[in-house]
Amino acid sequence: MGSLFLSLLGALRSALRTRADLAIENLALRQQLANFQRTSARPRLRKSDRAFWLVLSRLWSRWADVLVVVKPDTVVRWHRTGFRLFWRWKSRARGPAEGDISQEVRQLICQMAKSNPLWGAPKIHGEILKLGINISERSVSRFMPPKPRKPPSQTWRTFLDNHIGSLDSIDFFTVPTATFRILYVFLVLAHERRRVVHFNVTDGLGAQWTAQQMVEAFPEDTAPKYMIRDRDGIYGDYFRRRVQGLGIEQVVTAPRSPWQNPYVERLVGSIRRECLDHVIVLGERHLLQILKSYFAHYHRARTHLSLGKDAPEPRAVQPPSMGKIVELPEVGGLHHRYERRAA
Repeated sequence: MGSLFLSLLGALRSALRTRADLAIENLALRQQLANFQRTSARPRLRKSDRAFWLVLSRLWSRWADVLVVVKPDTVVRWHRTGFRLFWRWKSRARGPAEGDISQEVRQLICQMAKSNPLWGAPKIHGEILKLGINISERSVSRFMPPKPRKPPSQTWRTFLDNHIGSLDSIDFFTVPTATFRILYVFLVLAHERRRVVHFNVTDGLGAQWTAQQMVEAFPEDTAPKYMIRDRDGIYGDYFRRRVQGLGIEQVVTAPRSPWQNPYVERLVGSIRRECLDHVIVLGERHLLQILKSYFAHYHRARTHLSLGKDAPEPRAVQPPSMGKIVELPEVGGLHHRYERRAA
């Protein structure tokens, strides 16, 4: 009963098909039958066979129903491969091959790129064409020397180097105490000799307190010409007016760019690594004592790479004739100073 029903359904389906569908289906089946008759073992498809099925898959929607010799996914893969080959041919170089370009032309492209650092491949290609040289823009871009990667904001680094003698930096950092209070340390750093001009500690920040620290850091006419700071909200209108009254021009860093204030950021890191990470701060007065001890060592003994391995307060070289080497503990024994002293 079931087979009879299927036979009737197939007959009805065949009756509803158009004459064109039947002709195409017959053609597809005959093509596959010819392929099987041509080879005794596994059928080997020729390029013409693949082309037949590629064209048929684009013209007839029921091509996959009569396909037996290969899977439908295989025909789709053939189509994708042909698509890649077509676009590879379409996007081929229109000018001469790279091997045909003379060494003289290559050197000319490099010279143009070095002499005109703002020019790209389109601009250089245009100049090459005006000189009567037939070459593609893609070849020009390949022969151009790679541009050196510049460090971030070269002009900012130049500003720091050129004004190092009249430039200071300020910054805050936090220190937790043994009772989980948060203390704020304010630093003023002179760039020229990496000297800490002023520092202080507080448990409550305010614009007036911060502005008063600037006044205490630069009495009379000792204020620098420039001062770098970040965009912290503590530096409000009151602070800016007081600093402007001291004759200091404020240089504000970009948002979330601590690398633009590198010297004081490096100082904060040194304070943490070399001192505060090894002690437990009991309170505000205790923190002041620790920082005074550390900054005494920082200024008189600690050598800096940026200062030619000298201290902010220059240390004289002691020859062996001055006596034996003695070790002097500093910062509670965290660091030591070495000197020569006569016996």
